[in-house]
Parts: sequence; structure tokens; C-alpha cells
Amino acid sequence: MSDKLRSMQVFVAAATAPSFAAAAQTLDMSSVMVGKHVQALERELGARLIERTTRRQSLTEIGAVYLERCRDVLAGVEAADRVAEHLRAEPQGSLRISAPATYGEHRLAPVIGAYAALYPQVKIDLVLSNRVVDMVEEGVDVAIRSGPLADTGLIARALKPGHVLVAASPEYLRRRGTPAHPAELAGHNCLAFAGASTTWRFRRGDEQVEVMAQGSLVSNTGASLVTAAIAGMGVVAQADLLMEPALEKGTLVRLLAGWELPSRPLHIVRRPESRPSAKVRSFVDFALERLG
Repeated sequence: MSDKLRSMQVFVAAATAPSFAAAAQTLDMSSVMVGKHVQALERELGARLIERTTRRQSLTEIGAVYLERCRDVLAGVEAADRVAEHLRAEPQGSLRISAPATYGEHRLAPVIGAYAALYPQVKIDLVLSNRVVDMVEEGVDVAIRSGPLADTGLIARALKPGHVLVAASPEYLRRRGTPAHPAELAGHNCLAFAGASTTWRFRRGDEQVEVMAQGSLVSNTGASLVTAAIAGMGVVAQADLLMEPALEKGTLVRLLAGWELPSRPLHIVRRPESRPSAKVRSFVDFALERLG
């Protein structure tokens, strides 16, 4: 509470008590300190609020009016505190979430749907972008970050990392054969992601193999590469969240089981508030249960 509000609180207690000593006992402070708070208000207002004699004290005309206004102000502060505490305790209000586009569409959106069903008073604003957003400037409450985290001072919790799988369509494999070792990919049409390294680095235990991914298609979206692979164009290496539906349907066949491509770390982050709101706290916990 600010000094001014504290002085108002002390004045109300002093004005309704038989003496400063009685008010001091209620407030758990000395009667001298009670007097200092009242005098501070009187100096600021340039008027006496309480007349005191050795036998009794009484409010001046200004003091009586000021007392009612102080009560109104303090009641408003208490009401505001209760509202804030309610908002902090019960998830509600607007929650702005940022996430990479592909992850947001395939992994996060179903989680948000389940969360919204559980907390209907929370209105969610989902922003899908592959750039690293400034959470403060853009009013983002929670963000999903892909890749190594920069030291931004954000509160971060690890999510299940994203894995890269290699696959091709049954029709392509009938035509070109099924590679049994990463080195055999050199003789295949490898569909590459624009802007990324064309070297695919495989690991199996202590064994490492590097393959130059060369083929007839380069694209800046993983979804288009997966679609091309389903159509029988070649071998694709993409995030598991993009590949899983086609693998489950059998329109793609996973290759080189036992070999791993580098995974990409994922984190859910929030601003470094000592007491995050209920909507932020509940969503982070909810997401961690399902994606952590």
C-alpha cells in the first residue's frame, strides 16, 4: 500500500477511535506514528482534520467530509484487490499464445481445444509465426520456442523434442528400392528443405553417417515436401508431427528405423512474473501434461 493510502487508513482508524492510543493498538503501531500519519495528511491538505485536547478528540468539518471520502477510496482499493485476486485464482480473460506455425497447427491446437473446454472463461488468441516474437512488445503471455533458447530471462519448461523421420511412398519404394543404410540414399531422389543444410546427419549408437540430400525438389515448407513424397516423388526427411498421419495411413513408409537425425529442442516459456496469473499458470501446466 502507498504512503498516502496508508495514511488514509490510519486517519480512518484514528477518526473512529476514542484516542490515538486506541487507534494505535488496533493498527499495531505507536500513537506517535498515528499522529505523524494524520499530520502528514493535514500538511498536504493545508487544513486540520482532527481537533485534539487532553480530554477528547473530534473531527473538524473538513475532517468529517474527508473521512467519508477516505472510506470510499479504501473500499475501492479493497474491491480492486479482490478482483485482482479473483482473476489470479480463477483462469479467465484473454490469453495470447505464440507458437511456430507447424507445431501450432498439429500439436498445440488440439491441446488448446481441450484447455478451452475445461476453462471456457479464457479467450485464447493463438499467433502462429516462425519468428521469435518479443513477448513484452507483442503482449504474448505464453510462447512455444523451437531450437536452443537464448538467455532472455524467460521462465522456460522443456517439452518433448521434435524428431525428424525419413520416409517415402510405397509406390516410390517399388520403383526405386528400399534403402537399408543411410549411405544408400545417395542413389535416391531426396526432397530438401529450402534454407536448411542439404547434409542429413544420421546416428546409430556411436556410428555416424552424413548424406548429401540431392533431388529434384526444394521447398520452403515441410508440408509440401511430405505431400510430394506421398505422391511418389522421392524420399523426405521431416518433423514427426508432419509425417505421422501419412505413416498411420500407410501412404508413407518409414525408412532406416534405428537411425536418428538430430532432434530439435522445444520449450514453453512465459515472462518472469513471480506470481503468474491463473490463466498463464493453468495453461502452462495443462500443456506440460500433454506435450512435456
